[in-house]
Amino acid sequence: MIDKFVASATEAVAGIHDGATLLIGGFGGAGMPTDLIGALIEQGARELTVVNNNAGNHETGLAALIKAGRVRKMICSFPKASHSWVFDDLYRRGQIELECVPQGTIAERLRAAGAGLGGFYTPTAYGTELAAGKETREINGRHYVFEHPLHGDFALVQADRADRWGNLTYRMSARNFGPVMCMAAATTIVQVRQRAELGELPPEAIVTPGIFVHRLAVVANPGFSS
Repeated sequence: MIDKFVASATEAVAGIHDGATLLIGGFGGAGMPTDLIGALIEQGARELTVVNNNAGNHETGLAALIKAGRVRKMICSFPKASHSWVFDDLYRRGQIELECVPQGTIAERLRAAGAGLGGFYTPTAYGTELAAGKETREINGRHYVFEHPLHGDFALVQADRADRWGNLTYRMSARNFGPVMCMAAATTIVQVRQRAELGELPPEAIVTPGIFVHRLAVVANPGFSS
């Protein structure tokens, strides 16, 4: 019998190793898997490469992971904000690396990884420092930059409901990068608000099929990353 639920967030993040690349869902605080991140801090993995839209907010969630000194490199679209002082301080001191990727490009790189594609051409960032060292091509009179897929060893995602097969639904904007990150990771770990019985979720409401999900933990009252 397939049952991907584990007893706790702690058990869910077991096996995340030093040096892993983590795809962490969330757009600011919306959809941030704060409880899984907290369990990961306790677990102790370090030298991590983290992919997220932002570089952490205040000192919770992803920012707490960065503050704990566990992140070697951030790959994100918006590293600089008034509430991302943890990352900003470490970056200015040369203690964390940054790869800045336009938001549409980071989403498409994740999608390409999940779809098994070798990469894609995009006009975004052509002629800027972000295109330095990358292959470029002119297609029908327009210049493009070649971008590689963005794979993860693990994805940490927050969803709303799941059945034991791992089929997921999301709550409104908390969905954000969750679906593509589930597809792009070798191992997908999800915290969900509620467990649903098999067959209870309407098929048309399922956003992420269970084939992309490996571990589930129920977090009935998820922590909020402000």
